[in-house]
Amino acid sequence: MSTPKIICGKTGEEKARSYLLKQGYRIIETNYHSRFGEIDIIAMQGEELVFIEVKTRASSLQTALQSVSHSKQNKLAKTAAYYLSQNPHLQNNFTRFDVIAVLTKKNQVFHLKNAFTP
Repeated sequence: MSTPKIICGKTGEEKARSYLLKQGYRIIETNYHSRFGEIDIIAMQGEELVFIEVKTRASSLQTALQSVSHSKQNKLAKTAAYYLSQNPHLQNNFTRFDVIAVLTKKNQVFHLKNAFTP
């Protein structure tokens, strides 16, 4: 049985995927897991490989962005490095880390490109 938090998160991820597709991104993976953590969306924008963390909140953009802590950034970076080790054909692509905040009450999507550099 899914909790309201899980349902909200999945809804946010669906909105983020839809947004990215409309922006011309190609989704490669969703909910990629490794022993280091999870990456919500892995996508290509042109020749650039983008690792995307999705945060869903009712209405606070600030709390959504602040929730991607330094610890979370480290987990994302380690998971991305592991992903690249498993997909050597992508290792020569430029990479970046983005955060997408989905605000459900306002039905808004905010996309912060290059949100952090590991």
